[in-house]
Amino acid sequence: MTRTKVAVIGSGNIGTDLMFKVLRLSQTLEMAAVVGIDPKSDGLARAVKHGVPITSDGVDGLISMPDFDDIAIIFDATSAKAHEANAIRLAPFGKRLIDLTPAAIGPYVVPPVNLDEHIDNDNVNMVTCGGQATIPIVAAISQVTPVPYAEIVASIASRSAGPGTRANIDEFTETTSAAIEAVGGAHRGKAIIVLNPAEPPLIMRDTVLALIGDADHDEIRTSIEQMVACVAAYVPGYRLKQEVQILPIPADQPVHTLAPEGSPPVTHQVSVFLEVEGAAHYLPAYAGNLDIMTSAALRVAESMAARLEPLKVDA
Repeated sequence: MTRTKVAVIGSGNIGTDLMFKVLRLSQTLEMAAVVGIDPKSDGLARAVKHGVPITSDGVDGLISMPDFDDIAIIFDATSAKAHEANAIRLAPFGKRLIDLTPAAIGPYVVPPVNLDEHIDNDNVNMVTCGGQATIPIVAAISQVTPVPYAEIVASIASRSAGPGTRANIDEFTETTSAAIEAVGGAHRGKAIIVLNPAEPPLIMRDTVLALIGDADHDEIRTSIEQMVACVAAYVPGYRLKQEVQILPIPADQPVHTLAPEGSPPVTHQVSVFLEVEGAAHYLPAYAGNLDIMTSAALRVAESMAARLEPLKVDA
């Protein structure tokens, strides 16, 4: 079987976990390089241990590697600012970029919602960990009834928030809010992230609150459960924490101020509570926020690879 060669830029937690997912889980991708800027990073050391070529000279080092021309797909697991520079540097070479930062140069992609629409794009954005966990739920509700307003709260263990996450908090909220609307289908979206310092660390928890009008509640619940199953197919630790709640909104509650002017009347609130347990390929199990990002990126890369060239299987 001919595999599609991929590279990972970023030798931190996300980049290293991506490497292990490609090595252990993928039948169609081949790890061709891990790229960092710190020659002493744990990610580069682990890549060497597993026989993966490395460079600590950043993107320029990647471009200089002997097999660079054979690499078709590149994951960028650095930061929003770094991805902007990396995308410009790599643009002349015709590579497919999967952006795991909040840079959002390319279209937002959430695999069970809109992957098919953007599978041929040369730079796709994986939104954020909170977006990957919650936007499918907003989209599931939107498939049944209009959603004037949706708000998500992503609570992650402080230990699983590395320097990149902490440096991109503003981008996280802005990118996730925009994607709740663009991908999830809400008329207005809002995102909040909470870094939970509890010890021992708690696994990722996500809350989705959506305002809706009159609709079939059973149909909404079924749509959400089906979407949860779709996400769990590539993120096994993704699950509903409890049953979906759909409750009427008291007449004196001023929720109309949350919905944009001209959106449908609001009568009920849908509350969905999720948790995401990591697969612990490299990261600890509580780091579901990072695991859902790398799992979603792997799903996108494998789908891209299937479109780039049909797999060849030896007789």
